[in-house]
Amino acid sequence: MKLGILDQMPQPKGKTAEQTAAHTIDMAQTAENLGYERYWFAEHHATRGMVSSAPEIMMATVASRTRTLKVGSGGILLPQYSPFKVASQIAQLESLFPGRIEAGVGRSPGGGEFIRKLLADGKPNQMAEYPDKLKDLIQYLDGSARVRAAPRTTARPELHSLGLGENSAVLAGILGIGYVFGHFIRPDRGVEAFRAYHDAFEPGFMAQPSARACAFVVCGEDDKHAEALAQSQDIWLLNVEKGLDSQVPTPEAAQKKYEALTEAEREKVKHNRRRMIIGGPETVRAELDHYSALYECDDWLILCNLHDWEEKKRSFERLAEIYL
Repeated sequence: MKLGILDQMPQPKGKTAEQTAAHTIDMAQTAENLGYERYWFAEHHATRGMVSSAPEIMMATVASRTRTLKVGSGGILLPQYSPFKVASQIAQLESLFPGRIEAGVGRSPGGGEFIRKLLADGKPNQMAEYPDKLKDLIQYLDGSARVRAAPRTTARPELHSLGLGENSAVLAGILGIGYVFGHFIRPDRGVEAFRAYHDAFEPGFMAQPSARACAFVVCGEDDKHAEALAQSQDIWLLNVEKGLDSQVPTPEAAQKKYEALTEAEREKVKHNRRRMIIGGPETVRAELDHYSALYECDDWLILCNLHDWEEKKRSFERLAEIYL
């Protein structure tokens, strides 16, 4: 099993953005020491609770503080930006950290229409242009466009497209790039997405297919301990979906909220658990092995959005003890 981390840099209630950033660097160094292969950063805007708004900067920072850890973006919001500028940033990173850069791009607007316009400097919505922008990005990186993005590195970084179903998977396959499936968002489309990607893949920017999945995982000492830990993540996700405070609540606040959940909210929490793997080491191994076999995918990016940083670190440690 190959394991990496996808970090949204969730900010716990009571902590600052500066503290969260410092903790993230420490967490990446810990991940490298534990044997995790990669550390990716999300891109989120207009939120108090997710500190990762510039994955390119976090990639450079973490790569400079580690030795062998691969760093990536999961993912840069390509529809809002110039593909040439994105290609230049990726090439610059590759020149600084050869062989350690994994660029992931996605189709998300980054927030509501107001935020999308700010990111795109007021330009019209270009979400439908994602396939064309992705093709342009590839050509600026591989030199097939009239202009190649500088610096012109000896080797090319890996390039992946993020997606939630068959359409995004087929696009990545046809273009010959990697594919990353968001199980932590749409767990019901994984089987079809991975099958579609492998069926559609043609060697292109990358010679071999590269498919991985992302999931929330909380690995406790045992199932009971994991359930207690996961409450802060459950309530955090519920708040995010409602557009409420996106900072991760304390265990005490999460438990209080749990006790006051309406029937509809309890159903939503139960539904969201399909996006997560929660349990002690034996349970986590059984569920992750199950989905790996189902998806025919042994490459995972793990999210763990707990309030307690030490518990979060120990969750990653237990997962490493299982597989690494």
